[in-house]
Amino acid sequence: MERIKLKLLSIASVAIVLAFLGQYTHAYYQTTNTSTNVVTSGNIQFKIHEKTSQGTDFPEEGVYIIPGDIVSKQVSIENVCEHPFYLRVKVVYGVDSQVLSAEDCFKLNINEEHWMLHDGWYYYKGIVNPQEITPLVFSHVEIVGAKVDNRYIGKTLTLTVKAQAVQSENNPLNDGNTYSALGWPME
Repeated sequence: MERIKLKLLSIASVAIVLAFLGQYTHAYYQTTNTSTNVVTSGNIQFKIHEKTSQGTDFPEEGVYIIPGDIVSKQVSIENVCEHPFYLRVKVVYGVDSQVLSAEDCFKLNINEEHWMLHDGWYYYKGIVNPQEITPLVFSHVEIVGAKVDNRYIGKTLTLTVKAQAVQSENNPLNDGNTYSALGWPME
């Protein structure tokens, strides 16, 4: 009987030791940990400059025009952030909240040396580096006399400059043209 008790005690001791080892092994395979990584994306910012030939800001209230006038409006864009970017500009024409085509009233002298038209946008042909100001998109607007007739008397003609930028860092151009950069917003 003593031998049976000793055997049972030995078996119980082995079972207890195996239970502890099993628990540690189970814990080893069940370990959970959490790691938080913070990734901050770049912040692209720019400023549209609209000046007159005298170097003053283009008046917010606009200017009084008559057909055939050539209005000084010098448009450039400044990179005011720490990252270089690709840039595109769109000019939207209108009369009293109605969109017009460019041929209806305005003629721009686009700087084709530095800007290229593609899909309705003028793309800057290079990278705009931090604190850099682009060459002018255009320097004046001609009010097309033959198109601005009595229908426009008392109306407000508008010319709105819109711009968009995408990062140039880690964003190679497929064909060398900035319009092929990835990330341009949909209109």
